[in-house]
Amino acid sequence: MDQQQKNNPLHGVKLVDMLNFLVEKYGWDELGKRINIRCFTHDPSVKSSLKFLRKTPWAREKVEQLYLKSI
Repeated sequence: MDQQQKNNPLHGVKLVDMLNFLVEKYGWDELGKRINIRCFTHDPSVKSSLKFLRKTPWAREKVEQLYLKSI
């Protein structure tokens, strides 16, 4: 395994898997309260959220941080 990735708990975890895990654990309402971004609070869907998160690094980072705290 790559030395840099050995200590990275997100290595190999896809964004879609993180998002599905968080939605299942918290639901869209709670997720929108924990990470206040429009794609979680207004007519949320996995597809629209992924599109936003893939082009918005700060929002993706918040999702990754919540995922790490939640697993």
